[in-house]
Amino acid sequence: MITTLAVENYRSLRHLVVPLDRLNVVTGANGTGKSSLYRALRLLADSARGGAVAALAREGGLPSTLWAGPEKTSRAVREGLRPLQGTVRGEPVSLRLGFAGDAFGYAVDFGHPGGAAGDPASLFALAPEIKREAIWSGPVLRPAAVLSERAGPAVKVRAADGTWHRSSGEIRPYDSMPGELADPQRAPDVLAVRE
Repeated sequence: MITTLAVENYRSLRHLVVPLDRLNVVTGANGTGKSSLYRALRLLADSARGGAVAALAREGGLPSTLWAGPEKTSRAVREGLRPLQGTVRGEPVSLRLGFAGDAFGYAVDFGHPGGAAGDPASLFALAPEIKREAIWSGPVLRPAAVLSERAGPAVKVRAADGTWHRSSGEIRPYDSMPGELADPQRAPDVLAVRE
């Protein structure tokens, strides 16, 4: 059972960590993020099937789905003295989603090719791609609990004896670990997260 859902920089959700139970009811006024929370959960499910980047493209691409507010919120905004306004981004764009349960957790980080604005010479400079992924044992992401990890196209899988092995081949930027590496022998954790 999923016990925690985390969303960062998705639509109206800047940074949200939600504890979950067997039954969860989400309520609130219009425009407070209820639909964004549901859509983030669907995007995580699409990641397991290898279709998250296509799902982002159907939503209008990464620019359409990202948090539009400022990268940093000033004290005056937090205290209600100034309105919250969008800004030009100076840091790399990142949309992060994840979940954790008693047995396993999974996190994925989406971004543009090449960082903040991508390669301006490319026709696909704003196309979403998966930058990082991690699968871990237990409810909390800790370095010692990581079982599989991806940085760019390279994937490392921890063996039963605790040693790390590079996965044969590379994963394309639009494919996810659960969608591509669900091997019951070499990466049973990836298969368990996908299921």
